[in-house]
Amino acid sequence: MCGIVGYVGPRNATSILIGGLRKLEYRGYDSAGIALLDQGQLELRRSPGKLRDLEEVLEENPVKGSKQGIGHTRWATHGRPTKDNAHPHRDARERVVVVHNGIIENYLEIKKDLLAAGDTFRSDTDSEVIAHLVAREIDQGHPLEQAVLRIIPRLEGIFAFCAMSIDEPGKIVGTRLGPPMVVGAGDGENFLASDVTALLEHTRQVIFMEDHETVVITAEEIRLLDDDGQPKPVQKQRIAWDPILAEKGGYRHFMLKEIHEQAGAINETMAGRFSLEQGKVFFAKEEFPLTDEDLRSIDRVCLIACGTSWHACLVAKFLLEKFVGLPTEVDYASEFRYRDPLITDKTLITIVTQSGETADTLAALREAKTRGARSIAICNVMGSTATREAEGTILTHCGPEIGVASTKAFTAQLVALYLMALRMGAARGRLKQDTVCEHLLQLAKLPSLVERCLEDDSKIQELAREFKDATDFLYLGRGVNYPIALEGALKLKEISYIHAEGYPAGEMKHGPIALIDETLPVVSLAPKDAVFDKMMANMEEVKARGGTLIAVTTEDAGDLDGKADFILEVPKTTPELTPILLVLPLQLLSYHIALLRGCDVDQPRNLAKSVTVE
Repeated sequence: MCGIVGYVGPRNATSILIGGLRKLEYRGYDSAGIALLDQGQLELRRSPGKLRDLEEVLEENPVKGSKQGIGHTRWATHGRPTKDNAHPHRDARERVVVVHNGIIENYLEIKKDLLAAGDTFRSDTDSEVIAHLVAREIDQGHPLEQAVLRIIPRLEGIFAFCAMSIDEPGKIVGTRLGPPMVVGAGDGENFLASDVTALLEHTRQVIFMEDHETVVITAEEIRLLDDDGQPKPVQKQRIAWDPILAEKGGYRHFMLKEIHEQAGAINETMAGRFSLEQGKVFFAKEEFPLTDEDLRSIDRVCLIACGTSWHACLVAKFLLEKFVGLPTEVDYASEFRYRDPLITDKTLITIVTQSGETADTLAALREAKTRGARSIAICNVMGSTATREAEGTILTHCGPEIGVASTKAFTAQLVALYLMALRMGAARGRLKQDTVCEHLLQLAKLPSLVERCLEDDSKIQELAREFKDATDFLYLGRGVNYPIALEGALKLKEISYIHAEGYPAGEMKHGPIALIDETLPVVSLAPKDAVFDKMMANMEEVKARGGTLIAVTTEDAGDLDGKADFILEVPKTTPELTPILLVLPLQLLSYHIALLRGCDVDQPRNLAKSVTVE
């Protein structure tokens, strides 16, 4: 995941920035850079590769004595990992410099306007447009913080960025809408970072910024502003010298933090893997070694996983069969090798595992490889056994997931599988370039939709209070959303210890309907899609038998009052991406019910994060 560090104070900024970026290396990155203001001059040092490569650049061309700077580690999103595409980025006249996390969805439109106005660009990134826009506002006489505030309405997507200007030395401005931003308060010095771990060496006093907040830091002052530029109270928190406590980032539990990190996790999983301009999905050879010719020879896909990852595979089955046109099976890893699977050298085995160490999944991979299958792993842990034994690994880059019940790892897996399906569909000629481009455009918008889903969970908290004493739940879904019913039920079981079952809605009358009465809460996943009317009929069946109905639907579904007792809405997106949005309120519902029941949310009984034995 991308990392940001900023510093203003009396000390050598270079060493502080490099030290802070080193604390963020665990997030993953493919280039790094720093920008320093030194005696009225803007100095940039950037390099593809790791921090050691940047340090070599600094040894060859040092900047001595600078007391102010911003730094960045980048996973490539728009443009390959090159020096020109590495952050920080400047405006055309090299007076403003920025570092940025997130995606500016409408950057092509903005870039077109700026080019027409005479600006020149040095990179292929979306981030560079921010520097140009800020510089234009400064040229019109606005101070740096006002310049930042004035451009925010023009930016679509999610973003956190920091800006400096040579016209206002001693000042850094940061803003947040989606990705995290933390302010560190020192004695005669102040800091900014995307993660509190980058700050703990220097200060225990931090301010966790909220969305729609902008901060102005100098060596002596921290000012917090709302979207209208009005001052907000600065509320500092003292962080103990305990890395585990610090990593919670102000959240009560890791699980809640990780639920709210999902926009960023999705963004990082997408990073550097597609081009909207070209309408293509890119994987490095070590990620996906199968060539187009290899993919055209594949005659079947087998997805293998356990638990939540198995639910991700069930969603991927719909995507692969639609986008790629290949028969796709989904197997429990624990069952796969105890039958006689029909595997050949034309079978693509894809294992999905958060940790890369799940014993059953690894055993299934080894069995498939002995039968000649090609293999890909979807995993979150570089260097794990799965990444070493599979031919290729698509890493999800969603950062450490501490909570035992998986949340952000699940949504990141779905995004990785979605990209794989698009890549295969294009290679086999099933998807044309313009079709791939349209799917990628919708995917690029997904992080901002996730942020919208998570902005206010007050209605979900109300539901939790209503149903915290329930003994059973039934979750219903159809088509690509049926696996989300399974996942919702699993989350509730895992952390609240309430018995819950997920079912295809059409199967309800073949057994589960016998359970429905006024004591049974039924969660119905009913987005406005091709099976919406059938889902409505299933909901009527629940209501006719006195069941309490909770509908999770999309904003375009129309008025469901009278058809459901409680209604939760998510934003509209494509049918293939809707499962990612539908799972978010189910995660929050499980969390709040477990909290009210006094359960250990992060470490539920009898469960382990990584199941390394059969």
